[in-house]
Amino acid sequence: MSFGRKSHVTPDTETASDGAGTASSSTPATPAAPLIRPVVSAIDRRRDVRSDSVIRSEHYNSVRQAVFSALDVASALHQSQERVRIEVEAIIAEVVRNDNLPVTQSEQRVMTQEILHDMFGVGPIEPLLQDETVNDIMVNGPDQIYVERHGKLELTPLKFRDNAHVVNVAQRIAASVGRRVDESSPMVDARLQDGSRVNVIIPPLAIDGAVISIRKFSRKDLTLPRLASRGSMSPSMVRVLEIAAACRLNIIVSGGTGSGKTTMLNALSRYISESERIVTIEDAAELQLQQPHVVRLETRPPSIEGTGAISQGDLVRNALRMRPDRIILGETRGAEAFDVLQAMNTGHDGSMTTLHANSPRDAVTRLESMVMMSNGNLPLYSIRHQIANAVNLIVQVERLRDGSRRVTYITEIVGMEGEVIITQDLFRFVYDATAQRDDVTGVHESTSMRPAFAERARYFGMEAALIEAMRP
Repeated sequence: MSFGRKSHVTPDTETASDGAGTASSSTPATPAAPLIRPVVSAIDRRRDVRSDSVIRSEHYNSVRQAVFSALDVASALHQSQERVRIEVEAIIAEVVRNDNLPVTQSEQRVMTQEILHDMFGVGPIEPLLQDETVNDIMVNGPDQIYVERHGKLELTPLKFRDNAHVVNVAQRIAASVGRRVDESSPMVDARLQDGSRVNVIIPPLAIDGAVISIRKFSRKDLTLPRLASRGSMSPSMVRVLEIAAACRLNIIVSGGTGSGKTTMLNALSRYISESERIVTIEDAAELQLQQPHVVRLETRPPSIEGTGAISQGDLVRNALRMRPDRIILGETRGAEAFDVLQAMNTGHDGSMTTLHANSPRDAVTRLESMVMMSNGNLPLYSIRHQIANAVNLIVQVERLRDGSRRVTYITEIVGMEGEVIITQDLFRFVYDATAQRDDVTGVHESTSMRPAFAERARYFGMEAALIEAMRP
């Protein structure tokens, strides 16, 4: 059953797919000749055989090679995944029968799934993307695949065939969003079709093999009340943040890596009016806003010639010409901080962003440093004056030692005294130092301070609700 000439590519490069390294199983089958070529029954037993993942059969790689020799992969990727599954099952059964291999039907089904993951998904880590208990996937070369579950790291039994297999998967992910990763450009940020964020770094920068880090997009619709039900914050904090977002305060979500900054930003954005025009700016688009009028912008890396790069700062400046009501920057990490402050100071109230910092005071200091990176001639007083006028609230999130994520501070910037930015804590998380347990316990306490934005809340008719929420 021939399907015409087969592309002269290796089995790995044949597995390129659309989307974010995945091909939709709902793609309608197009009229075509059968996908299968005559099966090559001769099994190459000279290869250093190792399973892709949980399969430990010594025959897996031989069967896989025979499948890719018999299957026209370029055509298969345009068919429905269910049709390809039937064809792959037929090929595997024929190889096992022709070569009299001691492979059970159960092992054949697992082999089929592994091959489909390689063709349509991201290889051996595809099952981890479907596992809702997994938050992060970390591939450290072909032999180490870690996951984070409930804040704790676990080593999985999954493996890639070799480093070339890891690089191939990384290249497919990058290519799906118009980016590339190779020796001339060995680092890239990308995303999967479901919104999961991916970072890739390959040799020569990664000494022990290609590294893929995936921050999975949560399928759960996390809102502030749901975060409160998990103990991440108190109901009073939820109410204050709802009022802050509705009153169009400029908010910074600060925290360390994996502390839940993007989750908090998504939850806060739910309180933006549906009548507003929102422009989001990200390196790799992952924000999932629910409003109907959202314009999503994404940065662009330089070309092979080193030209054509579009930075977050460029997009912020362009966004100001797009008549936005609010600008949401996925993460402020460099010179774009100056443009963000300019936007917040020029009538775009209610803008939001995240940044890496360990405390609200550290967040202010980082902002100062990032603005100085792009405008070294600005005096420090002028920078601090801009920050004090632009930023209203800092929400500090933290991943604690037991893996739980908590809002540890809600801090307000109230102005300047001399050359110093003055802040006041509205809420803080107080640890229970007497608890002798592995899990971290404590309470969220209100400082009972009158928020400086109470006057703004009065303008929006929410002052009474704000004062009530601040009561201990």
